[in-house]
Amino acid sequence: MKLLEYQAHAVFHEYGLPSINGFTATTVDELKEIDGKLPYPVVIKAQVQTGGRGKAGGIQFAENREELLKKGEQVLTMSIKDLPVDKVFVTPKVSVKKEMYLSFTMDRRAKLGILIFSPEGGMEINEIAEATPEKVAKVLLPAGDKLDDFIVQYAADTTGLDPELVPEFKNFCRTLHTVFLQHDCLLAEINPLVLTEDGRLMALDGKVDIDDNALEKHPEIRTMQDEMTENKLVLEARGFDFLYIPIKDSGEIAIVSNGSGMIMSSIDLIAKAGMDCTCALDLGGGATADRIQEALRIVASNPKAQTIFINIFGGITRCDEIARGIQGSLSFIKDKRMVVRLEGTNKEQGLEIIRGLGSGMELVDGLYEGVDALAKGKKL
Repeated sequence: MKLLEYQAHAVFHEYGLPSINGFTATTVDELKEIDGKLPYPVVIKAQVQTGGRGKAGGIQFAENREELLKKGEQVLTMSIKDLPVDKVFVTPKVSVKKEMYLSFTMDRRAKLGILIFSPEGGMEINEIAEATPEKVAKVLLPAGDKLDDFIVQYAADTTGLDPELVPEFKNFCRTLHTVFLQHDCLLAEINPLVLTEDGRLMALDGKVDIDDNALEKHPEIRTMQDEMTENKLVLEARGFDFLYIPIKDSGEIAIVSNGSGMIMSSIDLIAKAGMDCTCALDLGGGATADRIQEALRIVASNPKAQTIFINIFGGITRCDEIARGIQGSLSFIKDKRMVVRLEGTNKEQGLEIIRGLGSGMELVDGLYEGVDALAKGKKL
């Protein structure tokens, strides 16, 4: 789960990490309520789960109330990488002397945490790492909960950090490392970590990505997840332990499958064939008749889903259960085009049930055949 920026700052504040303060708004009326609560100039930041906001125009500066309302409304009506901006984070503009980069993340190959630091930061951190790798320190962390002082010192020394900043930098690292561990993070990042004109270190922007498998341990984070999910179908699907993924407003195809790899393959091949998906739903484990019925009810309630592609593949998945779920969903899907691919235990029994449902079902033998059927629009 990826926290939005304002939520990451809330976590930072909880741990006493020097970080930016601000207010969120979803409407112009809420922007009006912010006026007067912060000193101008202010920064208006789009809250979307993607990078590149600045280059896309999702970060604006306002010198007064008029600009706050005008530019705030402008950001709230834009989309960034096909993601609509539903919320903005308004903060004071900070006078910055220097930008740096700091993060803790997982090195999957080494199966250890890793500290990454550069005294150069900002939007161009990837270019900096490629052009001048000596300015980026990457230090694997020994197993355990302790961040040894020599690790932080090494990161500072090898990248040429000003010695006067090292004591405060060490405190930053220790605190961010605690956030990383206690929130079961895959990533805890500050970019930029800034040195202000008055000589303080501050987290100006933050990313916190939490392992989905650990969310049960963090009910407060689950609450954040629900608060930032505007799509009602996402919330409804979550109640059944499904993952509902909105994809494109222009799409007309809904995918129902079991596994993120299968879903991504389906989306990629459908896109290569010149078509768009409006949504996908990952059933997860236990693809039973009851779960199939709930899944089809949810995706069918998306009015843009004119075609539903059911793509089930599993060694122990009972295809007769899937077929009975489709059979029990006829009232939900009667106006939808159905393309069905089943592979697994009791496949022939499942196909026999689906054939008995009438000509509205298009049976295919595999993923590629399913995409061809979607493209050709003919019964197979």
